[in-house]
Amino acid sequence: MLRLVTRVLKVGIGLWMGACFALAQAGVMTNASMLTYFPSPLIVGEKESGLPVWPIFKQDATTTPLIGYVFESIDLAPIPGFSGTPFNLLIALDTKGEFMSVRVLSQHEPVFLDGLGEGPMLSFVEQYKGLSLKQNIKIGSERNNVGNANVFIHGVTKATASVRILNQSLLSASLKVARAKLGYAKGRDPDLIARIKPDIYSAMEWNGLMRAGLINKKTFTNRQLEEVFAGTVVAGLDPLVSQAPDATFVEMHVAHLEVPSVGRNLLTPKAWDYLQGRLDPGDSALLVMTTGRYSMLGEDFVRGAIPNRITLRQGSLPLEIRDLDMDTVLNLPAPLKSAEWKVFRVIGPSGLDPALALEFDLRVTRSKGMIYPERVGKDLTLVSQLPSEYFEAAHSDNKTWHSIWSDRAWELALLVAGFVVLIWALRNPPWLMRNPRNLRRFRTGYLLFTLCFIGWYAQGQLSIVNLTAFIQALVAGNSLVFFLYDPMTVALWVFAFATFFIWGRGTFCGWLCPFGALQELVSQISKLLRVPQIRLSLRTDAHLKRIKYGVLAIVLSSAVVSVAWTDRLVEVEPFKTSITLLFDRHWPYVMWAAGMLLLNAVLYKGFCRYLCPLGAGVAILGRFRRFDWLARRSECGKPCQRCQHDCAYQSIKKTGQIDYSECFQCLDCVVIEQSDTLCVPRILEKRRMTPTIVIHPVTRAST
Repeated sequence: MLRLVTRVLKVGIGLWMGACFALAQAGVMTNASMLTYFPSPLIVGEKESGLPVWPIFKQDATTTPLIGYVFESIDLAPIPGFSGTPFNLLIALDTKGEFMSVRVLSQHEPVFLDGLGEGPMLSFVEQYKGLSLKQNIKIGSERNNVGNANVFIHGVTKATASVRILNQSLLSASLKVARAKLGYAKGRDPDLIARIKPDIYSAMEWNGLMRAGLINKKTFTNRQLEEVFAGTVVAGLDPLVSQAPDATFVEMHVAHLEVPSVGRNLLTPKAWDYLQGRLDPGDSALLVMTTGRYSMLGEDFVRGAIPNRITLRQGSLPLEIRDLDMDTVLNLPAPLKSAEWKVFRVIGPSGLDPALALEFDLRVTRSKGMIYPERVGKDLTLVSQLPSEYFEAAHSDNKTWHSIWSDRAWELALLVAGFVVLIWALRNPPWLMRNPRNLRRFRTGYLLFTLCFIGWYAQGQLSIVNLTAFIQALVAGNSLVFFLYDPMTVALWVFAFATFFIWGRGTFCGWLCPFGALQELVSQISKLLRVPQIRLSLRTDAHLKRIKYGVLAIVLSSAVVSVAWTDRLVEVEPFKTSITLLFDRHWPYVMWAAGMLLLNAVLYKGFCRYLCPLGAGVAILGRFRRFDWLARRSECGKPCQRCQHDCAYQSIKKTGQIDYSECFQCLDCVVIEQSDTLCVPRILEKRRMTPTIVIHPVTRAST
């Protein structure tokens, strides 16, 4: 069915909107407009035909050197945001791989459009200036230390997923330019690299690791060192070469310590766990060990820093390595107990591919002369290759959103636990259905969980924006991978979609919608305060419930006509104001959200029942329900009207049938149907079954 809908949408409206969306997915800058961003003495060259970049030159008195490149992220990494439209960033990268400037040309993120506003987003992108692609740029609260491998930039509260998409757009586009124009690598996508297999482990000692190819070794003798320096002014200066030419100058061992069969065999369990905690997804931990008369670190090495004597290359890309400063004892054979070793980290954004060979260079420097010494440096190179059975080859699913899911693992676990509890409740357990008080307490507690955890904390409010983004990405031919940057939304949609076939739309609308939970809690408070309630006639209620389908049609139609109009129309939902931004918005949006809650205080869930476009959408999807699972009796509606009168959603017809497309599954009717004191047919049946004592008149005898 989904494939059929996809095909109809593509064929029916693809041609109509193709040109419009093509413009939305292409850069907008021209050489003339570039002058406003890069005025004299900078000169912007002509846009290149192969790669959509502009070279930047700086004119001085004598020369005009190339200083960098400027490009639009949408041309190189059009990763859709939550409106289905990608960010478009203007990025200037210098020839060393440092960001000269980052500007936002366009964006359609709901949270930055009349939500938080663009201010926090603009402050966020300013943090990139001066940072380098060689650094591990991470979004977090830690203090930013420019120049270090690990650089933390401050995120934006309540816009976590959006800034992650922005960050991914910026880095993906920049790395493509750096690899193509700055010699960083040869045409490899940073996300399409091999991954270490985390579940491959075999117990092995040092010699077994050597035989398996997991540890690579190379020995350099005094004679080989002299051959390296042959023909230079410092040749023949080492007396040990002639005395012991075949003696070891240095012996190097290297290994991928993040490979379980290496790390778990060489490290203690505590050290292995520590290493796992220090590495981010995509990072590599490389063990480098040397023996012999030459130190790989030197006397001036600083722990936790970048080594001066050891460098790492992969292809033509120099990769930065930094000491992890691990204090532990390695499980080494006796001859290597005194070896010099360090564990170096290579950050994920560097693009190290474990499937490709690594080249470790150990720099040896000789000097000649005392007052003005002449120095000559040469590299001793060891090539390391990881066996293929220990890594998974690159494929299109190797995307950086995996780390976002792992970072939110405990939140997802708690959400899944909430799903399990809800499934238990919807199976109508006797304890829960025994009396209204049990159900009322349970339902109130679950609604608080939905509002506070799913909504306000985890930002798991599903929205009509999800549907408009799906349509816009579909028509534009974009990938839907942007949804994966928000794990809570994906998990909620998967669960809600599955329940459409079992219980209908009410599982989400009645239990898992944070704004719906907020409305119901407000309604409970208003009833405690004895606020008069409005109950419309069944006919009026039925007419008003059709309005939300019209709202849905208008919003979804705008998604294929105008992104700008869609951004405005989706504001009919007060979800972003009340849940995502906690009413921290401009006053018109706050007034609308507050107005909907006040309406709910007197007209039960008025927005959900009559205006909510998302509710209309899930009601349509809920028609795929396969079961009429709410218990009914033959007397329901004929003549008993108890449940119909008590249903606050007015989703029970006078005939006694339940309109599942309007049912929010509050389970009140189930409690009534199973109660001997609330269900009228049960009460009457109980009376009929109760034995009666026949009283006969007593005739007084005449005297």
